[in-house]
Amino acid sequence: MRISRIIGSAMLALVVFQACEKNDAPVVVATLTEKTVSGIPADTIVGLVNGQPVGAGKFTFFSFETNAVVPSTDSNSVKWDVAVRGTTIITNGGNSGPGVGGAFVYVGTFDDVKAVPKDSVFRQDNAPVTYAVPNSSNKGWYVYSPVSMLITPVPGRVLVFKTAKGKYAKVEILNYYKGGVTPSATASDAEKLKNQRYYSFRFAYQADGTMNFK
Repeated sequence: MRISRIIGSAMLALVVFQACEKNDAPVVVATLTEKTVSGIPADTIVGLVNGQPVGAGKFTFFSFETNAVVPSTDSNSVKWDVAVRGTTIITNGGNSGPGVGGAFVYVGTFDDVKAVPKDSVFRQDNAPVTYAVPNSSNKGWYVYSPVSMLITPVPGRVLVFKTAKGKYAKVEILNYYKGGVTPSATASDAEKLKNQRYYSFRFAYQADGTMNFK
């Protein structure tokens, strides 16, 4: 009788253990972050010099890891991944920062980039001669119309970045104007100048160090 009770207790304990084991599903840690940000200032215009708009000449630094603007006092660190000043985008690598960052321009849609192609070449900044993200009309992320005097993102251009710490992110620039709204072609020059140099973009950041975006 005692042996039967022991066996019965052992079987009950096994059933309880298995039930707990089934209910305690492993915790899956999400590593892919997808966000949309807007209103990132990019050396907004403070005046005109010889008829040309000018800002203060300062970059705004941004971290994909924290999804936040990084103080300029940390510009000589790996706390930031990209920085913007006007239409110029720099990476934390090359001669722009102490990180290992770089970038290339992918021709296709944001959703097309499910992973960084294995044969990709990440360019690094050699400012002010060349940049990982080309800074000229229709060469990188934007096109400038001399007729409307507006700057708009080129459809089907995705910026793929290696971050300062060697992780990966993809970015689609959505808009270059305050509030995420491009002024009409008939808007005054003053309005176009006042409202430009504010980035809106969406990005996916892979925190686990792999090249996958899915």
